[in-house]
Amino acid sequence: MLLTTTPTVEGHPIREYKGIVTGETIIGANVFKDFMAGLTDFFGGRSGSYEKVLIEAKDTAINEMMQRAAVLGANAIVGIDVDYETIGQSSSMLMVATSGTAVVI
Repeated sequence: MLLTTTPTVEGHPIREYKGIVTGETIIGANVFKDFMAGLTDFFGGRSGSYEKVLIEAKDTAINEMMQRAAVLGANAIVGIDVDYETIGQSSSMLMVATSGTAVVI
């Protein structure tokens, strides 16, 4: 499945629009990751544990969106948008929502 954030794919005209597809995931960060991120905040640098959680959540949401597009008979998704939001008590959970237009090219 071809994925792009652009509304079109150069050299591949869109033959059919199948509809809007979405993917969502909510993932929690555990206490250990919070502790390690606190140390990173104090000493500086990147938080590898949180980056890993972000990547996992994004990949899960995109895969879910791709599955929904495939059910519609699409072979591409154009105009993809990825949104991140913290939710829950004390913002302890991360929500990633993806959306795009399922198409046949």
